[in-house]
Amino acid sequence: MKRKVIRKQPNSKMCLVCGLKNSLGLKARFYELENNELVGIFKPIEEHQGYPGRLHGGIISAILDETIGRAVMIGYEEDVWFVTVEFNVRFKKPVPLGREIKVKARVSRETSRIYEGNGEIKLKSGEIAAEAYGKYMKLPIDKIADFDYEDQEWGVVPAKEDPAEIDI
Repeated sequence: MKRKVIRKQPNSKMCLVCGLKNSLGLKARFYELENNELVGIFKPIEEHQGYPGRLHGGIISAILDETIGRAVMIGYEEDVWFVTVEFNVRFKKPVPLGREIKVKARVSRETSRIYEGNGEIKLKSGEIAAEAYGKYMKLPIDKIADFDYEDQEWGVVPAKEDPAEIDI
């Protein structure tokens, strides 16, 4: 089913998942959808493999954690920062390399400081390759890291491949 993209989320310079200048990173792009879900899109390369031709389980966990962790940003105009408190993943099918992969996430429960979310990676066949649950705590960025927005190049970077709709 196609969903309208409402907003693209920021990327950074060196993050393993969203860093656009990290030569070995995923360079994932994140899009907020009209149904309050978030979709991450990336294309794993050979350096991301576990077994030959298959995405490493740690990378699968990282992209799911990042996507669920960003789902709370939907609808916020200001930067909202969270850290992972608990994370569980179930691996169901291998994820291939060299193809565009979509990760979908949503918030399932939210309080003033804690939120929970779920996400999954779906294969082109429609089968779920991995699914995850995470719990996150809201913190100011200065309690998480020494983060300089300009130095980290944190911002939305328009790209010609940015979709107006995403088939999920």
